[in-house]
Amino acid sequence: MPRAGRRPGQPGTRELILATARARFASDGFDKTSVRAIASAASVDPALVHHYFGTKEQLFIAALQVPVQPLEIVRQVTAGGVDEVPARLLRTFLAAWDDPVSGPAAVALLRGAFQHEWAARLLREFLITQVLRRASRSLGLPTQDAPLRLSLVASQIIGLATMRYVVGLEPIASAPREVLVAAMAPTLHRYLVGPVS
Repeated sequence: MPRAGRRPGQPGTRELILATARARFASDGFDKTSVRAIASAASVDPALVHHYFGTKEQLFIAALQVPVQPLEIVRQVTAGGVDEVPARLLRTFLAAWDDPVSGPAAVALLRGAFQHEWAARLLREFLITQVLRRASRSLGLPTQDAPLRLSLVASQIIGLATMRYVVGLEPIASAPREVLVAAMAPTLHRYLVGPVS
């Protein structure tokens, strides 16, 4: 029997949890938001949140409607050492954004970050907690400047996404992937292992 004052899993409960999670992640950030706090705000049992979404990380990804699995992408991109990361990152990124299913969802996420502060906060939390920290650990970057290095890489990737998929700036918008990989990989490599100050 459900606890008094808690909503059972009924139609609309999943969407309510997602909406509540978006609001909490946007206001408090990933690290300071707990599944219990989201469940309490949505008036559901925490077990129901886990039933629908699994872990807090999975709930966060679902709340952002992220079209890719960041852990899988980070593992794929960082396999083989830091020298191979820039080209592999660009190829993986461009393939996901050019994909007819994941691409439009990624563009919508990026547009939302430009239009709404709450969406920008969610995207920032996603990049920090789900991508940059994991990449830093996988690559074994020096802790003192890893955040700066990875933020510089992210700035190039988001800039590329903006110009290619949102603004449609030519010739970037229609350039073959390998042209962009060849042009940008050296800059990303310098950000990862070269001098940054």
